[in-house]
Amino acid sequence: MNPLLDFTDLPRFDAIRPEHVTPAVTELLAAANEALERAVSDAVPADYEALSAVLDVATERLGRAWGAVSHLNAVADSPALRAAYNENLPRITEFHTRLGADERLYAKYKAVAASAAAQHLRPARQRALSNAIRDFVLSGAELQGPAKARFAQIQERQAELAQKFSEHVLDATDGYAYYASEAEMAGVPDDARQAARQAAQAEGRDGYKLTLQFPSYFPVMQYGENRALRERLYTAYVTRASELGEPEHDNSDVMRELLALRQEEAQLLGYRNFAELSLVPKMAESPQQVLDFLRDLARRARPHAERDLAELREFARAELGLTELAAWDLAYASEKLKEKRYAFSDQEVKQYFTEPKVLEGLFKIVETLFEVSIRPDAAPVWHPSVRFFRIERNGQLVGQFYLDPYARPGKRSGAWMDDVRGRWARPDGRLQTPVAHLVCNFAEGVGGKPALLTHDSVLTLFHEFGHGLHHLLTQVDDLGVAGISGVEWDAVELPSQFMENFCWEWEVLRRMTAHVDTGEPLPRALYEKMLAAKNFQSGLQTLRQIEYALFDMRLHAEPGSHERIQQVIDEVRAEVAVFPPPSFNRMQHSFSHIFAGGYAAGYYSYKWAEVLSADAYSAFEEAGVLDVDTGRRYRQHILEVGGSRPAAESFRAFRGREPRIDALLRHQGMA
Repeated sequence: MNPLLDFTDLPRFDAIRPEHVTPAVTELLAAANEALERAVSDAVPADYEALSAVLDVATERLGRAWGAVSHLNAVADSPALRAAYNENLPRITEFHTRLGADERLYAKYKAVAASAAAQHLRPARQRALSNAIRDFVLSGAELQGPAKARFAQIQERQAELAQKFSEHVLDATDGYAYYASEAEMAGVPDDARQAARQAAQAEGRDGYKLTLQFPSYFPVMQYGENRALRERLYTAYVTRASELGEPEHDNSDVMRELLALRQEEAQLLGYRNFAELSLVPKMAESPQQVLDFLRDLARRARPHAERDLAELREFARAELGLTELAAWDLAYASEKLKEKRYAFSDQEVKQYFTEPKVLEGLFKIVETLFEVSIRPDAAPVWHPSVRFFRIERNGQLVGQFYLDPYARPGKRSGAWMDDVRGRWARPDGRLQTPVAHLVCNFAEGVGGKPALLTHDSVLTLFHEFGHGLHHLLTQVDDLGVAGISGVEWDAVELPSQFMENFCWEWEVLRRMTAHVDTGEPLPRALYEKMLAAKNFQSGLQTLRQIEYALFDMRLHAEPGSHERIQQVIDEVRAEVAVFPPPSFNRMQHSFSHIFAGGYAAGYYSYKWAEVLSADAYSAFEEAGVLDVDTGRRYRQHILEVGGSRPAAESFRAFRGREPRIDALLRHQGMA
């Protein structure tokens, strides 16, 4: 049997092959189309349960199969899989576009909402119903004739372009290698040197193979003493997928066309720009409100950023002989300054964060605060390094997750959480429990030792696990608003950023650290130095995030921006950056979040949600970091309700008041 058609339990990732994709999609699309025709016929009454039993069952099955293909495309890319994915992407897009804009189905949902029975639906289901009606409008259900046809064309082309953008970034990243000499590797930490040496030897080459994969690239930028090598790698990294790199990977035309199509889509739906359209289902009310929020935060952060930069320049001149600080010196000089000021290095800290101990510590926090247990489980996987776990409460299965921790060729860079399936009280009476993917790109262990995580990597792991908990701990039974589904995009980062805070707590860190050689926990003195350095350069980091968010919002709020992408980023940097990058920097060409990752006109949500997450965490600072009662309230008011009510309501239910910015400013040393 085709493994993409086997839905008895979990995806058979070990058995899925590129040749399975087209036959499975063909069969599942036929079933979904049949379900759509049945749903809009007189055979199915205008009743929520009846519609769900016909349509949701078929579309969820299609979604799970295509989700498995999309996931493999992101973590195990191959020419054959890419071809199969690209062949079927337009078919999937066409179906969902047609489904979302079907006037007959829209009329049926409106009839459901208008019926007397709708008044007695449980609140979660009422929320799912109102979201569905809103989404019909945003999907073009009220468009007619040529406008409707054009809307469908735009959706299909946007999906193709987003995929092409991703492929260009992946290929440009995977396609670069530099073989450094022994002398060039001066200062680079041993584990990174060993990994680079092994990579070169595997190809029968001398020297050290350096790539643009983050675990290879960043240790050189942070510790490499050879300035020319840093400049070489930096230049390659920031010109990936641009006109300054290889022509076949250039994203310039892709970005231009995507932005123009988004603007056209917004105007078809009656909005002045794509930013306005994007904000309809979000917490923020207008592009201007977002711009004001970002500029206010930039104003508060700027004095701190200017001080950060002045200190760094003076240190680089006096201690490192760098009279002119360049972009490829920033990470290196910052690390040296941190070592001098706080008498420790990231490399020293890393020796205590062995991956097994970090995971054990993370699981212990989650088990304590949220009253669950996490145990290893078994499932087919796509790579030998992938692991699978189950979460239980009182012996009952709550959810399961895959953990794919390491960087490798063919795997998209970055870190993310994605859903395999959502929690759902299925129409046949079965309760479907949620399953998630947690994906990171850490460096594997070398020399028979476990992987060592920088403290930043630990923060990343906790961040993605926070998203996972939002998806997995939900108690909502309606698929459309369970877990992360239906949560406003600018609130979706609350649970992820919230989890990062635990990585700074002594009672947490001492239990989740063990030196790779001695097994000793993190010394208190080293922890105090880390804490003192916590807000090191927080002004610069805040302005960098605001730069990205302002660029994104302006691109999508200003008609005609597709013709002046470089000009917009230059103007934003002139407005907020205290250390503008070199003119050849083409960050936007690999900015997958907004061009291929769902964050278009939504990148501001990281800072927006940080206000919420810092304020939520301050409740734990007040009660005790591992206070079970506070954990239970947070779980019940934030995690378990998912998208079944507005995020602002959930926050007020937990905190008893509106959110305040004070905690964020305090956490970042900018109060």
